[in-house]
Amino acid sequence: MEVLREDGEEEEEEKKAFVMSDELEDLEEKETIVHLQIGLAHLNHTIFIICLCFSIDTSQLPASYKMNSAKEQMLLQLADNFHRQYAHLCPDREPLFLHPLNECGVEKFVSTTVRPTLQPYPELYNWDGCAQFVSDYLTMEPLPSPITPPSCLPSPTTTLKYQQGNCFGFSVVLCSLLIGAGYDAYCVNGYATREICMMDETREVCPLLKKSKEVRSPEKVKKYAVKPPRDLRSKFELQQAAKKEAEIEAAEEKKQKEEEDKLMESEKPKPDPLYGLRVHAWVLILSGKREVPESFFIDPFTANSYSTTDDCFLGIESVWNHKNYWVNMQDCWNGCKELTFDLGDPVRWEFMLLGTDKPLLLLPEEEEEDAHLMDTPKGFDMPASWVEPIHISRKEFETRCPQGKKVIQYKKAKLEKWAPYLNSNGLVKRLTHYEDLECTRVLEVKEWFKNREDMMSMRQVNKKTEVTTEYFSPGHVQGLKAHIYKTMESETERTMEFYSETRVDGLQKRVENAQEMMEYFEGRSDFLHYRHTTFGKRTKKAQTLVNSELNARPIVQIKEQFHRNPEKPADEDVAERIFMILEERIMLTYHCKDDYITASKKEFIKQKDVDNKGNKIIMTSDMCISYQVGSSEKNKKLLHLYEMMLKLMEAEKQSKHQVWESKTEVLEILKIREEEAAASKLTVSMYDTERNEKSKQQRETMERLMQEERQRQVEQDLDYLAPFLIQMGSTEKMSKWQALRLKEDCLNDFKHRLIDKANLIQARFEKETQELQKKQQWYQQNQLSMTLEDEDAYLTYCSDAMFRIRILEIRLNRHKEMAPQKYIELEEKLCKDPRLAEYLKFYV
Repeated sequence: MEVLREDGEEEEEEKKAFVMSDELEDLEEKETIVHLQIGLAHLNHTIFIICLCFSIDTSQLPASYKMNSAKEQMLLQLADNFHRQYAHLCPDREPLFLHPLNECGVEKFVSTTVRPTLQPYPELYNWDGCAQFVSDYLTMEPLPSPITPPSCLPSPTTTLKYQQGNCFGFSVVLCSLLIGAGYDAYCVNGYATREICMMDETREVCPLLKKSKEVRSPEKVKKYAVKPPRDLRSKFELQQAAKKEAEIEAAEEKKQKEEEDKLMESEKPKPDPLYGLRVHAWVLILSGKREVPESFFIDPFTANSYSTTDDCFLGIESVWNHKNYWVNMQDCWNGCKELTFDLGDPVRWEFMLLGTDKPLLLLPEEEEEDAHLMDTPKGFDMPASWVEPIHISRKEFETRCPQGKKVIQYKKAKLEKWAPYLNSNGLVKRLTHYEDLECTRVLEVKEWFKNREDMMSMRQVNKKTEVTTEYFSPGHVQGLKAHIYKTMESETERTMEFYSETRVDGLQKRVENAQEMMEYFEGRSDFLHYRHTTFGKRTKKAQTLVNSELNARPIVQIKEQFHRNPEKPADEDVAERIFMILEERIMLTYHCKDDYITASKKEFIKQKDVDNKGNKIIMTSDMCISYQVGSSEKNKKLLHLYEMMLKLMEAEKQSKHQVWESKTEVLEILKIREEEAAASKLTVSMYDTERNEKSKQQRETMERLMQEERQRQVEQDLDYLAPFLIQMGSTEKMSKWQALRLKEDCLNDFKHRLIDKANLIQARFEKETQELQKKQQWYQQNQLSMTLEDEDAYLTYCSDAMFRIRILEIRLNRHKEMAPQKYIELEEKLCKDPRLAEYLKFYV
């Protein structure tokens, strides 16, 4: 036995040794991977900086991007001194991210890279709008090394210009917009999970698919209620049945839980060898400003907000804004869950510059008195940002996504985004929901639209049930709000919802299928709120008719319900009216009177006005069956009942006509929807000068008229006598002879110019004619040896030459006709000139 025990102990020790060796091998593999990636980090940084310098055009950047001011150089010296002290006191910590290179290769302090700017768009005044814009507008680039911060941090303007950047570039842009909008925002340098750093949302549920939790209001317990009937069933049998049901439910829950555990295990990501080492940058918003109740994180890649205790964020090295830089001195062994974000606490957060707006902790009274005796040193103010103000044009704000499109892959879903007016049908967003993780079987498709002429804002297609739901904004021609259907064919199952306030009949909803149609109303003067119509089958004769009213489905019954009219007594106010058309009956049910549990009813039996012999039928008591609540009241006379029946028969005709109008309206809406779907026209706002052609043409016309007016004003300002007055010298006292000489010189000069112009046109005309003749002679000599290409070239040349000759001939003839008129106009203008008029008035 002792030998067996010794053998068992030896086997256990060998197993433990094997386990220890396996664990050591795993640790060694992880260490080698980490060391290899650390070794490649410097090479990646160098390659990244070289590629960045070659890809960015720095020639047009301001001087502040290419050099440091004296104050910035002093700040860099303070940062180096701060880093030396930090490295001495905390040798185990990673180097601080203080002054990386910018796009011009110049070291810049990270706080001066933040450029707070308020944008003129209302959507960018809230944090969620800013985060969504940055997430949509920029393209994510991974860090050169996943475990070290980048060596280069471009300015927000350059990041926005090229629409790409890493997590640090994203964070600086978002932080600049948030601070400009009034938030207490900070850039954070820390560590996060692989999914956050790599923008991997394939295991996240799409936010558009998350259902908001409905808060159910507790049911009110009635003080007075009717007691339920006595239960005569066997309690033992009920207990046994409940026990069996509980066992079945427990088994089903256990099975479902096992399936969920298997699914979770299959969906669980592989272990990350760099867990806790991956560097990431995000944005922190502290509570206080802009009525923010609680501090939270924003991931700039996805625009999602997270609690400061979320498991995705594993640690923080430092935070900064445009005023100061803080180093986290708290232990992050449990991630960010136990961190305190009181930046005024110098024990937990070591600040770099004095004069921060964060108050320090209150000191004890004795230390406070000693502190007052000491001279407080004057802090170094943060230099102004070297970055130009962030400018986002209207076109860039609307386009957002690079090339106008962006695709995001979620768990069992794919979200696609487009810029407005990029698609001809106005599509701006599409969410495709899948059944499986591989995204091969489509379950549902949702599409969002903008600027459509038919006012359709959303379309939802269920691929399993083949049901399509279309939603419309207010402004549709028929007041349509929603349309649920399987096919666009008439007399099939469909539901139409309307904006009742825009319709005369107050129709709110219409539900239709092949056998019936239900209509719901609100806000009507006749208090009608519901109409139910039952249809029968068409006869063979009716199917061959062309007239739509005669070819309509036969109506079997019309049921109408009314709200209470307070101006009428309850026993005279109809609550329900049923027209039984085939049975030729009309049934009325009135509203209940106070203190009564039953309502009055009447049933009218319709008969023809005349019998078979042609005798007029008189109203009899058998034609009306009534039940009147309250036996003491007397029955109404036959004349009154006869008049009531006539009114009801007229109401029946009106109801039948309204049903026919409803069916006609359905057909018209279907026709309009088919035309709108085929056209897919988009509307352009009158304020959108880039896309509105009419406004653009008006603006161009106005600009052209203004340009012509300015040109005309310049021509008027030119003095046509100035060259001749200079030749004459002093003209303060002009004689009559000088005025005549000035006139003659001006006219002679103008005459020579007209002659020179005519000679120039004539010379060009003769030159073109001679060249054409030479070409024709060449063609006559070489006609037999020419190829088809040479003949085509010759014909093309002749056509062009004839066109030029014709134009020159027209210009020459026109010049000959206009020259005498221009000469006479100039002579009249000289005689009317105020400087010559008094001398030339006798020579006109």
